[in-house]
Amino acid sequence: MGTRIYYGVHVPSLDITQVAAFEADAQKPVAILMWYQQWGMTDGSQYFQPAWMSEVRAHGSIPLVTWEPWDPSKGVDQPSYSLEQIINGSFDPYIAKWAQDSKGWGHPYFLRFAQEMNGNWYPWAEQVNGNAAGQFALAWKHVYSIFMAQGINNVTWVWSPNIDYPGSTPLGELYPGDASVDWVGMDGYNWGTVGGHVWQTYSSIFQPTYTEILEMTSKPVMIAEMASAEQGGNKASWITDAFTTQLPENFPSIRAVIWFNENKETDWRIESSQAAQNAFATSIQSTIYASNNYASLETSPIPPPQ
Repeated sequence: MGTRIYYGVHVPSLDITQVAAFEADAQKPVAILMWYQQWGMTDGSQYFQPAWMSEVRAHGSIPLVTWEPWDPSKGVDQPSYSLEQIINGSFDPYIAKWAQDSKGWGHPYFLRFAQEMNGNWYPWAEQVNGNAAGQFALAWKHVYSIFMAQGINNVTWVWSPNIDYPGSTPLGELYPGDASVDWVGMDGYNWGTVGGHVWQTYSSIFQPTYTEILEMTSKPVMIAEMASAEQGGNKASWITDAFTTQLPENFPSIRAVIWFNENKETDWRIESSQAAQNAFATSIQSTIYASNNYASLETSPIPPPQ
């Protein structure tokens, strides 16, 4: 079976040594490196980072920027970051600067804008912050239109909801349409017994949303965030099942998978136990999973690996 899935990671900081440490533990370099940048930062990190993009590209990996319209220190209720404010042009100069700097850098990268919009924990979700039904798609199209007006053609747009859960906003209401989306993502975690959750298999987490996405679009699909807790089950077995059975055999439209390697709500890292690390390193060696062979990638939108 040939290469079919980009294999990627998110590590806590923009530090290539952290990436290298993960790759040493996984025994395989990554095809995609994902990180987060927030519009509301004031230390310069709110802007496009050509030096970091170039470092990732030189490493052979594809940058995946998760681009978040908020100040992460201020919670979900931020009227200045309502969807209406994006739609009405309040952020147009900032968006246009990002677009121009992106064009100046000139190489392909993934841009995952305003992820998990079907939840209620970010200010761009329609359920909170004074937002209304239908506004997310309008905000998405507005941002996209600024890039198009600037002639930007090196961005691959990733629309990335959370997996469906009871009370989440229906995806059909939030999807802006194939004309402004290149890949569709989904984020899902096996929380185990953390915080009153119950242990879930890989397929039980992703199958319902995967099926729904395939009914909406034929765009390539990525798992943009994924990890498992240790508590409540066998993390090593969960990893092995995900990477050796589920992804190769039962989810053929998933063409990229990003492991969230951070000790955050719980220890999501592959290094949370030696057993989990061994399971990941063993499973990811399959030639199905693309490694860091993309230092000279110039195709946009980024195609699935072949």
